[in-house]
Amino acid sequence: MALKKYRTEIEFLVFLAALILIWFAGRNINIDTGAIEGSLRKFPLAASGFIYIILYIIVTFFLFFSKDVFWVVGAVIFGPLWSTVFICLAEFGNAFVLFNLARRLGRGYVEKSVSGRHRHLDEKLGKISLLWLVIFRAVPLIPYRFMDLAAGLTSISFRKYLAAAVIGAPVKTFWQQYILWAVGVAVLKDPTALVHYFMQNRILHVLGLIYAGLVIAAIIKLLSKD
Repeated sequence: MALKKYRTEIEFLVFLAALILIWFAGRNINIDTGAIEGSLRKFPLAASGFIYIILYIIVTFFLFFSKDVFWVVGAVIFGPLWSTVFICLAEFGNAFVLFNLARRLGRGYVEKSVSGRHRHLDEKLGKISLLWLVIFRAVPLIPYRFMDLAAGLTSISFRKYLAAAVIGAPVKTFWQQYILWAVGVAVLKDPTALVHYFMQNRILHVLGLIYAGLVIAAIIKLLSKD
């Protein structure tokens, strides 16, 4: 009976412990980009794309900050368009897993614990419009991993969240993959290569300002009290 009484607390502790364990387990693991690239090039597009998606979902689930490597490798092998398609499909898979993991193990504790001002915030997040969710997915303000987990802890419906991901993620991903495709693998060894590319392409300055405007709008929305 005692365990049943504290079920939500136990589930939430399991949820946090799993995230911490995954975090520490992946800190010292290095990814061999050359091996991944060489292996994927041995297969035709459909097969290599499928393998890439599966690897992306599994590896980035355990190594939260390994996505940079997959972004660059995807851009180099598949080009901006196909890498965008494959990355978005993988991100939708990750969103499904992480959102529902947080919803199953953490939402009960949040509902039981929040009160007063925090309950108002929870209700506010649950009622957030699809447009704002799309903007949050389209700008790199919050890493997708943390957004997926955080959304699962709120009362946002998964259908609305997935719709925002489907609409917003391709915008951000194609922009990112096009630049990485143009710069190439050099960006992993020399981050200044990215800066040089931006300096040589003035159209990116305009697009960057638009993107920055969306980021500012997203921040204002997060900090607003309405």
